[in-house]
Amino acid sequence: MISPQNVIRHELIGFDVLVSGATNPLHRGICGRIIDETKNLVVIMTSQGAKRIPKTHTRFQLHIGSRIVEIDGSVMALAPEKRINLHDRKRIP
Repeated sequence: MISPQNVIRHELIGFDVLVSGATNPLHRGICGRIIDETKNLVVIMTSQGAKRIPKTHTRFQLHIGSRIVEIDGSVMALAPEKRINLHDRKRIP
């Protein structure tokens, strides 16, 4: 089950997201649904189309049910399949 404590160990595609902080001011405030994820990027579908946002130096607010979880993108800067399996060997904060 996905919870705020283990969300970064799960696949992020399908979550509603808001970019709450970024070094690029044009990325701040972008909201939509995550449609793809790579090692370094998150692709968010917005009302203006797909936006590619780098994970590093970016803060994301993920909507999990009725809760909002803020995550530093640098923590997620791994390939999704490696991040999912990482909890077996190494603890993610």
